[in-house]
Amino acid sequence: MVKKQHVTAVILAGGKGRRLDGQDKGLVLYQGKTLIEHVINRIRPQVANIIINANRNQQIYKNLGYPVISDEMSNFQGPLAGIASAMKSVKTDYIMTLPCDGPLLPHDLMTKMLSTFNQACPSANGIAVAHNGIRMQPVHALIPIT
Repeated sequence: MVKKQHVTAVILAGGKGRRLDGQDKGLVLYQGKTLIEHVINRIRPQVANIIINANRNQQIYKNLGYPVISDEMSNFQGPLAGIASAMKSVKTDYIMTLPCDGPLLPHDLMTKMLSTFNQACPSANGIAVAHNGIRMQPVHALIPIT
């Protein structure tokens, strides 16, 4: 059975910000705070470990108080590059991925993800992916690093 202490939250902030004219999405202000600060504030009470995946502005992200890793692949290959780098960097057996531009995470996201994973993947072979009732949200996922 997977428990929250077995999971590292990986906040994905490694993109080019193409849809925002190149702005670093995690650093965009929303209600007086950066988007990533909102994500951290929502996920911090739910997890034991957090890391940030960023390919730009690493020092700004480090100032938030969490380890920062970059993609091993160059040229902004997308969220899977950040996920692959995170899987090599964490000391836990699982990661829960989150986008840096999703400030309104549910306060019980980890509980729901663990419950789903533990019910659907009792042998720990599988991935739990969030669904908002309309479609899957694949960047919100609980993934074994194996």
